[in-house]
Amino acid sequence: MKTPVFDVLIIGAGISGIGTAYWLQKKCPGRTYAILESRPVLGGTWSLFNYPGIRSDSDMFTFGYRFKPWSDPESISSGDKILNYLQNTVTENNINEHILFNHRMVSADWSDESRTWVLTVETPEGTEEMECNFLSICTGYYDYKEAHRPHFKGEETFQGNIVIPQFWPKDLDYTGKRVAVIGSGATAVTLMPSLVEGGAAHVTMIQRSPTYIMNLPNRNGIFVLSRKVLPDSWAYRITRGINITMQMISFGLSKAFPGWMKSQIMKGAAKQLPPSYPVEKHFNPTYNPWDQRLCVVPDGDLFEVINEGKADVVTNTISHFNESGVVMDSGEMIDADVIVLATGLKIQLLGGANLSINQKPVSVSESMMYKGMMVSDIPNLIYTFGYTNASWTLKADLTANYLCKLLNYMDRKGFTVVIPERQDAASGENFLNLSSGYIQRGKNELPKQGKKRPWRVYQNYLVDMLSTRFGRVADRVLKFDGTHSL
Repeated sequence: MKTPVFDVLIIGAGISGIGTAYWLQKKCPGRTYAILESRPVLGGTWSLFNYPGIRSDSDMFTFGYRFKPWSDPESISSGDKILNYLQNTVTENNINEHILFNHRMVSADWSDESRTWVLTVETPEGTEEMECNFLSICTGYYDYKEAHRPHFKGEETFQGNIVIPQFWPKDLDYTGKRVAVIGSGATAVTLMPSLVEGGAAHVTMIQRSPTYIMNLPNRNGIFVLSRKVLPDSWAYRITRGINITMQMISFGLSKAFPGWMKSQIMKGAAKQLPPSYPVEKHFNPTYNPWDQRLCVVPDGDLFEVINEGKADVVTNTISHFNESGVVMDSGEMIDADVIVLATGLKIQLLGGANLSINQKPVSVSESMMYKGMMVSDIPNLIYTFGYTNASWTLKADLTANYLCKLLNYMDRKGFTVVIPERQDAASGENFLNLSSGYIQRGKNELPKQGKKRPWRVYQNYLVDMLSTRFGRVADRVLKFDGTHSL
C-alpha cells in the first residue's frame, strides 16, 4: 500500500532526527513530516547502548540542543540522563505524534517522473511504500546490529565471558571478578572506572596504542555561577558559547602546535598518576592531538581508579587467549574472568538501506558532500553528519536549520527539486578526516570531500554557522528544477 505523500521523511529518531523535527515544526510549520524509527524506542545511541557508565564524550552544554537548555551542572552526563532529555524534548514539542516506531527504511528510490522519493519500509504490518518530497537521513554512520568484532587466537579456550559493549548482557554479573577491557577509545575509558564502581575486583585496559586522555571537572562552574543571577536559558547560552569557543581554540592549537599540545595533555595525565607511573608508555599516543578524538574523563575518574590500584593499563599487542585470560606478545599474562571487546564501531550509512535514482542504484560512498550536508548528484536529500572535533549536535543543528532555509527558499521560488551538481574538485580524502580505526576500516563506505568550498569539510563550527545561516542558498553548485536536466 502507498501512504499519502509527506513533505519530509526523517530517518532515525535519535538526537539528530529529533532536532530536525523540532526545527521543521518551528521554521517550516506548513510542512508535513514523519520520523521513521527502525527500533521500538527513540534515542538512537542513548537507548541502544547500555554498558556500565555509558555517557557523553562531549560536554552537555554543546551536546545539548540550542533550543533546549541543559539544566544539570554536570558537563559529562550519563546515558540515562541524556535519554530522559531527549524524551522530554519530544514530549514538550509533540514530536512523538510524528514518530513511526518499528518502521525501517529498506530502500529509497528517487523518481524523476513524480519528483518524489518512494521508500520501501518494513513495518509491523508488513512491507509498505511511503513517499516524500525531501529525505532527511539522521541515522548516523555506524551499524546498530553489528560492531567491529576482531577474532583472537584461542578464544574458544577462554573459560569466562566475552562481551561486546554495544550488546551488553543485562544479566552479566561481574561483581568480584577480574575484567580485561580490550581497547583504548571512549568506551574503554568509560568502562574502567564504571566497572570498578560496579564491584569488579580489578580492571585491566589492554591497548595496542595509547589515546589522548584529558581530565575535565564535571561540575561546570561557569554555569553554576551564571544561573545564580540569570535565568537558566541565559546561563545555558553563555556556558554553551564559552565551551564552543574553548573547543575551537583547543582544536586550533592542536593543529598549529601539535607538539606543545601533546606535552600539555601528557603533563596533565602525569600530575594525576603516581610519580613512578610509566606515562610515556601508556599515555603517549603515536599520533597528534585531534588526529583522533580526544577522550575526556570527568573528575579524573580513570586516573583515580589507577591510583587506587583497582585498575591498570597494559600497552602491547595480544598474542592469544587461553582458558584464564589474555596472553600478550611480551609473554605477560592478564588473568580475567570477563573479557570486554571495546574494539570499535562498524561503519554503515543510511541505516543499511539501498538508494537509487529511477531504479538505478547509487552509492553515497562514491559521492562528494556539499557543505558537509548534501550528497552530490542526488536530488532532495540531506544527510546529517556531526563534527569529529566537537559535539555532534552542533553540526546536526546547523544541518537542520539549513534544510529549513533551503525548503523555504524553494517555496518562495516555486522550485520542487534541488541537486548539488558534482564538480571536478574531488580530493580523494575521506569525508570524516580522522585516523581512528573505525574510520579507516570504513573509509570505502564514506563519501569523499573536495579540495575547496563548498565540497571541503573544515570541521569548523563558526565557519559553517556563518555559511549556512547568513550565506545565500543559490550558488554555482545547487541546481534547482528548471535549471537541471532531470
